[in-house]
Amino acid sequence: MTVLGAVFRPQLPPERLREVVRAADAAGLEELWLWEDCFLESGIATAAAALAWSERLRVGVGLLPVPLRNVALTSMEAATLHRLFPGRVALGVGHGVQDWMGQVGARVDSPLTLLREHLAAMRALLGGERVTVDGRYVKLEDVALDWPPTTAPPVLAGATGPRSLRLTGEAADGTILDASVAPDGVRKACRLVDEGRAAAGRTGLHEIVVYLHTATGPGAEDRLRGELERSGKAPGGELGVAGDAGSVAKAVQRLVDAGADTVVLQPTADEPAPEDFVRFVAEEVRPLVPRAAART
Repeated sequence: MTVLGAVFRPQLPPERLREVVRAADAAGLEELWLWEDCFLESGIATAAAALAWSERLRVGVGLLPVPLRNVALTSMEAATLHRLFPGRVALGVGHGVQDWMGQVGARVDSPLTLLREHLAAMRALLGGERVTVDGRYVKLEDVALDWPPTTAPPVLAGATGPRSLRLTGEAADGTILDASVAPDGVRKACRLVDEGRAAAGRTGLHEIVVYLHTATGPGAEDRLRGELERSGKAPGGELGVAGDAGSVAKAVQRLVDAGADTVVLQPTADEPAPEDFVRFVAEEVRPLVPRAAART
């Protein structure tokens, strides 16, 4: 099925999260996504709080930057969330913003190698395996989780470049694309992911998650234009949508037709009413988005 979600932007103070989560849960939003952006808010801490404050909401983190994180710690935190809230957690990992990684002394010479090693070790640990590995960056000696998830959960990975996209197909269980990718870019990304899957002999579901710049309500066009300009993107085209539920649903459908399984509506950083935004997604846009078959 096509899944529809929304982002709680970390530009909002953490204390705003509770009311947004409650509004999303009450409205029936399927997924709320969080970011671990430097130096705003922790992905794991906010995810745990959001899951505890809700009853049905699935919570995603897209993404956790692997240069900041030892893979054993990431896997321990992921396993804890999956056992506490089974079926309601989606975690993605990725390279992180390289300038930020440099600021904290965590930048590596080969982000691709690090992500490959991290994904392999994390998927093995969450699958209940005992892991010994002596990689370029990931080094584990006889490590196993005492409390792995009862069923190995999918591990998603964010990517933009061709080599990283092929890697997500090869080594991850799903791919996260940011809001800088228009429908044609989603199609190209899916082809690259499929190349990686074929090379690794991977079969079965591989979820494609795509963010979409979205603005609605008074001043929507101006807020979207400002958001795109701040991110260095030219306004216009298909990189975002501003308008009512019908306009947003059509933009979502274009991404679904391009290969997205999950579309996450990303409000502008200056969205004036985040609680209303999640209600809009759940109550007005969701009924207009067909529940299409998932991509395999």
